Amino acid sequence: MAGKKRNGKPKTQDSGAGSAQAASPLKSPAVSGPGSPVQGNFEGPPTKVANSSYLTGSDPSISGDGTDVLKTDGYLDDHRDYFGQRFAHFKRWVRDIEVSEGGIDKFSRGYEDFGLHVTAEGVRYREWAPGAREASLVGDFNKWDVAANPMTRNAFGVWETVVPNTAAGEVAIPHGSHIKVTFVTASGERVYRLPAWSTYVTQDLSKSPVYETVFYNPPHRYQAKHKRQTPAADLRIYEAHVGISSPEGRVATYKEFTRDVLPMVADLGYNALQLMAVMEHAYYASFGYQVTSFFAPSSRYGEPDDLRELIDTAHGLGIAVFLDVVHSHACNNVEDGLNQYDGTDHCYFHEGGRGRHELWNSRLFNYGHHEVTRFLLSNLRYWIEEFGFDGFRFDGVTSMMYKHHGIAYGFSGDYREYFTGNTDEEAVVYLMLANYMCHKLYPGFVTIAEDVSGMPALCRPVQEGGVGFDYRLTMSVPDMWIKMLKEQRDEDWDMAHIAHQLTNRRYQERAITYCESHDQALVGDKTLAFWLMDSQMYTNMSDLTELTPTIERGVALHKMIRLVTCGLGGEGYMTFEGNEFGHPEWLDFPREGNGSSFHYARRQFNLVHDDRLRYKYLYRFDRAMMHLEAQHHWLSAHDQWVTLKHDGDKVLAFERGGLLWVFNFHPTSSYSDYRVGVAWPGKYTVVLSTDDPWFMGQGRVDTQVAHHSTAMEWNGRPNYVQVYIPARTAIVLRPSQA
Repeated sequence: MAGKKRNGKPKTQDSGAGSAQAASPLKSPAVSGPGSPVQGNFEGPPTKVANSSYLTGSDPSISGDGTDVLKTDGYLDDHRDYFGQRFAHFKRWVRDIEVSEGGIDKFSRGYEDFGLHVTAEGVRYREWAPGAREASLVGDFNKWDVAANPMTRNAFGVWETVVPNTAAGEVAIPHGSHIKVTFVTASGERVYRLPAWSTYVTQDLSKSPVYETVFYNPPHRYQAKHKRQTPAADLRIYEAHVGISSPEGRVATYKEFTRDVLPMVADLGYNALQLMAVMEHAYYASFGYQVTSFFAPSSRYGEPDDLRELIDTAHGLGIAVFLDVVHSHACNNVEDGLNQYDGTDHCYFHEGGRGRHELWNSRLFNYGHHEVTRFLLSNLRYWIEEFGFDGFRFDGVTSMMYKHHGIAYGFSGDYREYFTGNTDEEAVVYLMLANYMCHKLYPGFVTIAEDVSGMPALCRPVQEGGVGFDYRLTMSVPDMWIKMLKEQRDEDWDMAHIAHQLTNRRYQERAITYCESHDQALVGDKTLAFWLMDSQMYTNMSDLTELTPTIERGVALHKMIRLVTCGLGGEGYMTFEGNEFGHPEWLDFPREGNGSSFHYARRQFNLVHDDRLRYKYLYRFDRAMMHLEAQHHWLSAHDQWVTLKHDGDKVLAFERGGLLWVFNFHPTSSYSDYRVGVAWPGKYTVVLSTDDPWFMGQGRVDTQVAHHSTAMEWNGRPNYVQVYIPARTAIVLRPSQA
C-alpha cells in the first residue's frame, strides 16, 4: 500500500461566495457567428437512456460490463455491483458525448472553439459563464471600453463576440495586448476576469500580484522539428522544475533549461522528463499546485514558444516529456483564477462545502458537469496537441477519488475503504474518461497516478473496468527510507522489510518507484543525502578534506539505496533533479517566511562540474545505473525473484532482468565466498559495483574475476555462485553460459 500523502501544499489568499444556478438541458443550438458550433451543456451525471447502444458498448473496446478486473483479483468479487455501476456511469458519459458532441475527439477540442482565436473575419472570443447577465471583451485594443465589444449569449450560457479586422485586413488586437472579460453578475455587480482559456498570462509584481491575460499571436510561431515520443516500456524519469534549474538565486527560464539541463538528462541516461509547475499558478511557492490559468504555460520561465522549443529539443534527444497535471483542485483566486468566475459560487466547482478543499484552501471541480468535463478534457488535449507532451502525471488523485480527500484518513487496505460511500464516483469516472481519451486518441501515451490510497484496479485498463492509469507512484518507498534513516541504526535494518516494501505492489498494476521526489526535497523534510550526511555536506564533500566516516557511510548508502530501489522497486524509476548527485540543500521557494529568498530555490549543478568535490561520484554512479538499465531493461522485465533476505548478515539478493543483484547493508562485516542461489548456470561477471573507486568506493571488488556457478540447489534455486561482498557494497552480476 502507498505511504502517507503530504497534504500541506502552499495556499493563496482570495476567496468568496456566490449564488445558485439553474440546471440546463442536454443539447444546445449552434452559437451564431463564425467558427464551429458549441454543443451541449448539462449538469449532473449523464442521462440514462435505457436503449442506448453505448450502455452495451457500441465502441467495441468498452463492450463489457466493467467486471473483467475481478478475474485477476477474486477479493474484488464482493464489489461486483460497484464495478458494474461505475462502468455503466462511464459508458453513459461516452454515449452522451457521442450524441451531443459527435464523439470524444470533437468534445475534447474545446480549446479550438473557446477562448481567443484569430479567424479570417477577426478575433473570435467565446466563454462559458452561465451565471452572468452581460459580458464584453475589453483590453488595450479598445481602451477598456465595456461598450465597445459586447458579447451575445446563447440559451446555455456561452458568450461570444468577434473583434473585426481593421480596414487594412490586419488583426485588430495587437500581439502582446492585455485583455480581460467583464461580466455583469446576477446581482448587478460588474466584475473583471481573465479569459478561462487564456494561453498566456503574465505578472508584473512591481504593479500587482494579479496576473493579466496577454493576447499571444507572434508573427512567427515555433515549428517542431521532431515527432512526439512514444514513451519507453522501461521508464527512467527525471522530475524537474524549470524555475529552480539554475545555480543562481533567481527564476530560471525554458531556454536555459533547454541549453543547460536537457543535455545533462540525456547524458545521465534518463528517457523521460517530468515537468512540474508548468500550468500557470499565481503563487510561486505553491510548487505549481495552485493553478490559476489551466491553458497557460507559466510565463515566469518565458513565452509559450520557449516551452515548445524545450519539448521539441527533448524529443530530438530521444526523451519523452510528461506534464504534471493538476485537475484535483484549482486556486482560490477570483481576479485571476476560476473561483466565482461568473459571479456564482459554482461555475466550474461544486457549490458550498463540497466545492472547497479546506486543507489546501482551494476549489474542487464539479466532475459531473458537462462543460466542466469539456474544459478539463480539452485541457489535456491542448497540452498534447499544442506542445507535444507524451504523458501526464496526475497530481492529487487520492484527493479526487474520495469524498474525504484522504484528509486524516488512514488506508488499511480493506477493500470496503475504496468501494463504499467514501468514493466520489463522479471524479473516478472523470479519470476513466481522461485515461480512455488519452489512450484511444494517442496509442502509447502514458498516464501516472499520484495516489496514496492504493486503490485496486487504478492501473488496469478502462476497458476492463479499471480507472485506466498506466502507472502509480510507489509513495510508500521514500517514506520507508526516510523512516529507517530517522529512527533506526544501520544494524537494525530489516532485509525482509525492505524487500517487502519494494515488491509490495498490486499484481498486473505497474508502478513508478523512487527514493525521493520533490516532496522529500521540500523544506520541513530532508533529502536522503541530508539525512545521511547532514552538516558535513558543507565541510567534507571536497576531495581535499578528510573522508570522514559520516561521508563514507553517506555516499555508500546513497548509492545502495538508489540501486536497490531501481532494481527491485517497480516497473519505472524516477529521481528529482539534483538528488541523483546528493544535492546538499532542501528546496524552499521565496516566501514571506524566509524573506523572499531564492537561496534554496535553485539546483547547484555547478557542484557536479567541480572536479574537487565528491558530488561527481554520485553523479557518475547514477549515470552508470541508468545506462545499465538501458542495456538490460530490467524495469520492463517480467522475471523477478528475491533469492535471499538474511537479516543477520544484512544481505539481500535477487534476480531481475537476467541479472543477479547482491547487497550487503552490514556496516562492518564483509563476506568472502558468500554463497547465493541462482537460476542460471554458467559464468558470472560483475557489471556494476558500488565499491568502484570511480564512484568513490574502496576498490575491494575485482570486476575482472569470473564467478562460476555450481549445480546444487541453494536458496531454492538450482545453482549457486560464491561472491566477495564487502560491507556497505552492492554488486550486479551478468550471467553468461560457461
